[in-house]
Amino acid sequence: MPWEKSFDENEIVDRAMRVFWSKGYASSSINDLTSATGINRGSLYNAFGGKLKLFTRGLLKYDLEHRRAFLSELEAMNDPLASFDRCFEAVIAETLTDKEKKGCFLVNTASELPFHEEEVRTIVNRGLLEFEQFFQRGIEVAQARKQVSLSVHPANAAKALMAMIVAIRVLGRGVFSETALHAIATEAKRLLK
Repeated sequence: MPWEKSFDENEIVDRAMRVFWSKGYASSSINDLTSATGINRGSLYNAFGGKLKLFTRGLLKYDLEHRRAFLSELEAMNDPLASFDRCFEAVIAETLTDKEKKGCFLVNTASELPFHEEEVRTIVNRGLLEFEQFFQRGIEVAQARKQVSLSVHPANAAKALMAMIVAIRVLGRGVFSETALHAIATEAKRLLK
């Protein structure tokens, strides 16, 4: 008789994602994962193929539900500069309400990138690049509308804005105060003046 799952895979991936998000890949043990998911080691391996595959599925789930959903919301706005303001405000608000100081799962994984497999590196690189491209497209649209000076280099400014988002997510985990995080957002606006 074939092995049957007695659990919701999506729910298990979600629970595992939260463990990895909080602790990182290397610091998350199989015991942490079995405890959080409520399934035993054998079921975890049978259903997901092991820790790495479960991590990858969790990272993809996070990317889809958090980063892509957020960018879709921002892209739907008709005013690029307003979408940039909304982006920084939302990232700061999320950072300040993150009582566990987890930060961004994608950014956290980026800090461990040299130790990850190619598939994980691809997910992280694609996610960060798409965020950067959102900024670049917005700058180009704002320049066409004469909202941003043509002296601003869209690709370079987009990289700087992306770096500021990463800084907020990393430094907001306990290093920088709310005032300091807002100062980063203020400087981001000045880049486009």
